[in-house]
Amino acid sequence: MNFVALRMLTGDRAKYLGLIFAIAFSTFLLENQTSIFAGIMKRTGSQIADVIDANIWVMDPATRYFEETKALKDTDLLRVRGVTGVDYAVRLFKGQPVARTPKGNFSAAIVMGIDDATLIGAPRKMILGSWERLREPQSIVIDRGGYQLLFPGEPYQLGRTLEMNDHLVKIVGISDAKAPFASFPIIHARYSEAVNFLGRERSQMAFVLARPVAGVTPEELTKRIEAATGLKARTTDQFRWDCINYYLENTGIPVNFGITIAIALIVGLVVSGQTFYLFTVENLKQFGALKAIGVTNWRLVGMILLQAVTVGFIGYAFGTGMGAAFFEFFGRQIATRGIILMWQNAVGVGVLMFLVVIGASLLSIRRVLVLEPATVFR
Repeated sequence: MNFVALRMLTGDRAKYLGLIFAIAFSTFLLENQTSIFAGIMKRTGSQIADVIDANIWVMDPATRYFEETKALKDTDLLRVRGVTGVDYAVRLFKGQPVARTPKGNFSAAIVMGIDDATLIGAPRKMILGSWERLREPQSIVIDRGGYQLLFPGEPYQLGRTLEMNDHLVKIVGISDAKAPFASFPIIHARYSEAVNFLGRERSQMAFVLARPVAGVTPEELTKRIEAATGLKARTTDQFRWDCINYYLENTGIPVNFGITIAIALIVGLVVSGQTFYLFTVENLKQFGALKAIGVTNWRLVGMILLQAVTVGFIGYAFGTGMGAAFFEFFGRQIATRGIILMWQNAVGVGVLMFLVVIGASLLSIRRVLVLEPATVFR
């Protein structure tokens, strides 16, 4: 009977291919949009994730996400260091000055000023050069996306210069930092030099980076810091989720992607459901003949579900293949680097499309169940 069900399914090539195309298109669109959405949301905390040698961020209590900072006092650093359970705590500067090249190209840049003595917070993934060279005077490390933005079409080369706030600095390293939410260059420099790129203010320390001693969890230490200093302390994961939640609640990104995802669901459910329903209706005579020779209703239901699952699996495979090819190509581009087809999205869409094809098959099962075998011989 399974062979008969599959022969019935492939008998009408037009409807068979139409079903596969509808499911494949829906799968591709869903995986594409959900993965891009997840990739953009991950970018909101990219610079947080790049800091691997500290797992606690201390900030002003009013701070809601990474881009929104209020300078801390220098004494706040000492207060954090005095909390029981702190292994070390260092300052971090974050500013957004304009970087200019000798040829006249310029762009706003995200500058991270790291501790002069320890270089905690420096990028560890390097394409060219070394982050340890930041100890040299007037030196910076720039990410590869920022380098290509400021020096378009030119090969990677150390020793090039940039001007920021009338300060001439030398590129001593090119990092593979994660892409930021906005396509700005990511520049790392020592704290004492980074504060000069934006202009001196009375307080310029944006964050305090800390790490607990052995035996103390980051979550426990954040509570101690908040209780002792009155400042806001978050673990790396908590701070990244703060950024994601801020953009979800205060931007139109979820609505825009939600509309596209809803359209993909409608296309998958309506088109495949209607096509599968018409396919079943046009084969009622065959189903009636099977009932007339003694095939039970449960067996017919199994045949219909087999047809639905077969079409769904083939359509899902084609759609996932198109999605993988799409992200393989665009993932190599600088502007879209880091946005990939996540396995969680692929699995989630697979479960969703399975429910869609099962729901579509249920629309047609009723016609088969109430079918009288005698109608076949009329």
